[in-house]
Amino acid sequence: MKRKVSVIIPYYKNLKYIFKCVQSIYNQNYKNLEIILVYDDNNKSDLRVIKKKFGKYKNFKIFMNHKNLGVSMSRNKGINKAKGYYIAFLDSDDFWKKNKLKVQINFMEKNNLDLSYTAYEILKNKRIVKHSVKKKYTYNELIKKCDIGLSTVVMRSKMSRIGLFPNLKTQEDFALWLQYTRKKSKIMGINKYLSVWRDKPNSLSKNTIQKINDSFKVFYRLENKNILVSFYYLIILSINKLKKFFKIRLFI
Repeated sequence: MKRKVSVIIPYYKNLKYIFKCVQSIYNQNYKNLEIILVYDDNNKSDLRVIKKKFGKYKNFKIFMNHKNLGVSMSRNKGINKAKGYYIAFLDSDDFWKKNKLKVQINFMEKNNLDLSYTAYEILKNKRIVKHSVKKKYTYNELIKKCDIGLSTVVMRSKMSRIGLFPNLKTQEDFALWLQYTRKKSKIMGINKYLSVWRDKPNSLSKNTIQKINDSFKVFYRLENKNILVSFYYLIILSINKLKKFFKIRLFI
């Protein structure tokens, strides 16, 4: 019997894309899974539509936040509710290729990994840019350039004992991968394009100040760097993000 995978999706005002997102999970050729959707919207109109579409499935579970908590706390809630040996993350506007979980779980079990990630495609205006990844990232590499896409990650549920997503509005996944890497967890990547990330209008420029602020918090508060070192890493990280932004714009 294959080990169960719990797929965690935080949801907030994204009805346009959620159906393709969830359907890409049901289309997986790895079938032992549960879907945990954490509904993080005070407006319940979308909830009725989602329940009508997927509520009949036993392995589709919805948990509602009593107020808007954001993606970090919503994912943590999903992790605490999960029953799977593995936990996978998928944002509500992204989707997977049908062999994603099968390839990734086989890779993890073959290499006895705590966490794995994959390459992914960036979708914008019906055109695609491929984003490759390295097999391994050292802590010193990752702190300057986070190439691990949230919707590509699968990890053993026991990793939650090391740490959960910090309460940040952005950069929360970057902070958690740094923590796991610093703790010498067994992490490897697969350079296969198994996930699709949507680059929606203004997705990079939206909340730019928030992203800069949160990145500094990651370095200064969570990674315990001094102010000068934190600013140094902030500049390097920002440059690398700009390079990725212009790469997307160049090819799309």
